[in-house]
This record gives sequence, structure tokens and C-alpha cells, in this order.
Amino acid sequence: MTHAAVAQDEQFAARAEGVVKTYGSGDTVVHALRGVSIGFQTGEFTAIMGPSGSGKSTLMHCLAGLDTATEGTVRIGSVELAGLSDKEMTKLRRDRIGFVFQAFNLVPTLTAEENITLPQGIAGRDVDREWFDTVIGRLGIKDRLSHRPSELSGGQQQRVACARALVGRPDIIFGDEPTGNLDSRSSGEVLDILRAATDEFGQTVVIVTHDPRAAAYADRVVFLADGALVRELRRPTADDVFEVMKHLDDAAPGSATTGQQ
Repeated sequence: MTHAAVAQDEQFAARAEGVVKTYGSGDTVVHALRGVSIGFQTGEFTAIMGPSGSGKSTLMHCLAGLDTATEGTVRIGSVELAGLSDKEMTKLRRDRIGFVFQAFNLVPTLTAEENITLPQGIAGRDVDREWFDTVIGRLGIKDRLSHRPSELSGGQQQRVACARALVGRPDIIFGDEPTGNLDSRSSGEVLDILRAATDEFGQTVVIVTHDPRAAAYADRVVFLADGALVRELRRPTADDVFEVMKHLDDAAPGSATTGQQ
């Protein structure tokens, strides 16, 4: 690998190049992604938006190795996902990727602390207690560590899920509608945490969201329509995002740009 290629891999926590994803075949084929190319810079917070069925969740799942691209390449850092065995893919997701889902995905029989440290336990790694204390202090859940999920509010459960994603120090954190089940106050708290993950901890964060207010926390918002990237905004306000979203249903993949605005 050339020095330039190594530098590029270090610059991007994740990249997709010419990614196509189709489901079915013949008359029933569905084109979920149509040749998407995009990079996610290390230490940047990106939101992915688009109408229902635009391919935003499919793109995230392909980037995170939860789904396989039909064509094109996906890399986490310098690692191309297509060549990995199931065991290697599992290890990469465990070691280099953090996840925050809409449904929290906490184990109901475990305490908050046990949920947070579960991935390290499965990997057979010791928990960095200093880093653990830093994360739970930033998330404000120190007095909730002995509670089970049923004893926590939705916002507290999502903060536990954020802590679980952060404690392993992953290269990139993916959030799939991470505030979808939360009230506006709890949503703001979780988004503040994801923003801090980038600003204070240097994490790369990528979320899929339908909420312009959530997207406005990001450094960059990219918009999909009909499986293609059609627009990008830098440092947008919620109003900027809302204006773009109003017209995305009319966007045709062949007629729009992906330039920075």
C-alpha cells in the first residue's frame, strides 16, 4: 500500500465506493442503493437523512458490516469488508465499531454496568476503568450503574447504550435512529453525548435520523433519495435540513449534486 493510500485510510474511519445493494431479482428486483460513494472523516459527526425507502438504513448496515453490498467496496479504516470471514467480521464489529440503536438493545437481566462492559467481557478484554469512569461521568449515569434497564427511563437506557458504545473506544460509532424512542429532552441529552463523543473524545459518529433537529447536531448532513446521494450540507441549522427534506421526494438521482453547500 502506498503512503498516500495509508494516509487516506487514516483520514477516513469508513468509506463506501460505488456501493450497489439490490434485493430480489428479475421483475421483483429492488434497488436499495445505486452506486453510492462516500467517506466519513475521522473525528467527524455525520447524519444520514432521506425519505422512507431512500436507502439510508441500508447504507448504514452495509458500512457497519451488518449487510453485504451487492457491488462496490466498503472499508472500515484500511480493512475491506468484502474479504472477511464471518469470524473476522464479528471481531471487526466488536473491536472497531460501536452501535447505538433506536430500541436500546440492552440485556434486561443485567445491570447498567454489566450492559456497558458486556462487549469487553465477550472479547476477553479488561475494562479500562479510568476511561469507564470518564465516560459514565460525562453521561451522568454514575448513580444508575446497579439498576437494570426496567428501572431506568428511556433516556437513561439510551445513555447506557451510548456508554457501551464508547467504553470500547471504537473507530466509529453508528446510531440507527438513536433518538427515535425518546422525548425531546432525552433526545437532546443523547445528541449532546454523541456531539461530545466527537468534540471531546475524537470519535467518528454516523447516525441515521428523520429528525432535522437531531441532524443539526452533526458537522455534515448527507441526503439520500431513491438509493442515491443527492445533497450535502455542512454545519446546517434544523431549518436548513427541513428545507432540503421538503423537496427530497422530487430529487432524481441523475439530476442532483452531492457537492458541499
